[in-house]
Amino acid sequence: MTVMIIDDEQTSGAKSSRGSVRAKAGVEAPADPIVPTYEGDSVLEGDFQLECGRVLREPALHYAVYGRLNEARDNVVGVFHALSGSALVASWWPGLFGSSELAGRKSRQRSDLPEGEALVEPIVDLRRDCVVCVNLLGSCYGSTGPGSLDPETGQVYGPDFPLISIRDNVRAQARLLDSLGIRKLKLAIGGSIGGMQALEWAILFPERVERAAIIAVAPLSAMGLALNHLQREAIQNDPDWKGGLYTAQHPPRRGLAQARQIGMLSYKSAALFEERFGRNPNRNGEDPWLLADHGGGLTGGRFDVAGFLDYQGDRFLQRFDANAYLAILRTMDTWEPARGFSTAGEAYGRIQARLTFVGISSDWLFPSRDVRRLAEDVRAAGASAEYREMNTDHGHDAFLAEQAELVRLLHLID
Repeated sequence: MTVMIIDDEQTSGAKSSRGSVRAKAGVEAPADPIVPTYEGDSVLEGDFQLECGRVLREPALHYAVYGRLNEARDNVVGVFHALSGSALVASWWPGLFGSSELAGRKSRQRSDLPEGEALVEPIVDLRRDCVVCVNLLGSCYGSTGPGSLDPETGQVYGPDFPLISIRDNVRAQARLLDSLGIRKLKLAIGGSIGGMQALEWAILFPERVERAAIIAVAPLSAMGLALNHLQREAIQNDPDWKGGLYTAQHPPRRGLAQARQIGMLSYKSAALFEERFGRNPNRNGEDPWLLADHGGGLTGGRFDVAGFLDYQGDRFLQRFDANAYLAILRTMDTWEPARGFSTAGEAYGRIQARLTFVGISSDWLFPSRDVRRLAEDVRAAGASAEYREMNTDHGHDAFLAEQAELVRLLHLID
């Protein structure tokens, strides 16, 4: 069995990104980009009550639909994105998608596959399924967030944007699906924060979820909380943050870039970094052993791993907002699926869906042992819960970088 690995490595400095893609077969991504059948906004009427006690006045949810609803409206797959994702799921999780034509070739041997290998049928067939993905509240990709106007004041929310929980997001998503006449999800699937949403759907609306895949997630450990704290500190200690009142022309670029670099450390693994970078000098030609231009030794050329992190930080500035990053980190930190129930068993005992939990062997943001333990707790409460594990050195990001392996694991429960 083979895996498609998408590397987001870089060549820093004046050179362009190396961005290598090593296709090792497995899930065959569609040849042409998949575009949404519909992409737009839905405004929830009235005041939306939040768990924190605040309300959002007529919040907007940005969402995308791929494929079409069938007459019974029971062919819906809910896909939930991670921290910096968007509603355009086909752009960041293309390995989930396929067609009936591709599915029909599932067991057909091909000349470019190793002997004994076969294509794996993707999770979603757009000739059969309808995919809906909703952008998180707090994001900067269309849903109401810190950069939106507060209808009560006419000013941008900024630092006054309230704490949004995973449960708040799921309740808002349910109202959106109600407006579309969708009463049930044949599958709820997500990785990282997306997995939080998928599990929350199964708990809050047990009669509305048939199956759910919860990937690379459990309530954050103390180490995960610490890493997120450092990311917030990086942003908030940037003088340009200005207490969250910065302008679009002068955002806290250095702080957001540094936060992203810390995040990248948690998404990868030590083994992957060693394989990719080792102790090599930065690939743009810098020499870590040379003195700075003025002769001092406190600064100098970077090692390759430093060039990678700097590149990732700079690239993130082009697509994300600092306050939105802070908002979603808080959403991530505060998720406790049993919160509000007398016991975890009471919360998990509500679940009617068949659940599959997927851990990642080298994930140290959400260690596989924590994902396994969560699956065991759910099963102990009487719910149907399977556990599968991706064996990889790619770290937390493996659910995006090794999509063929993920799809293969999910098909094991069929």
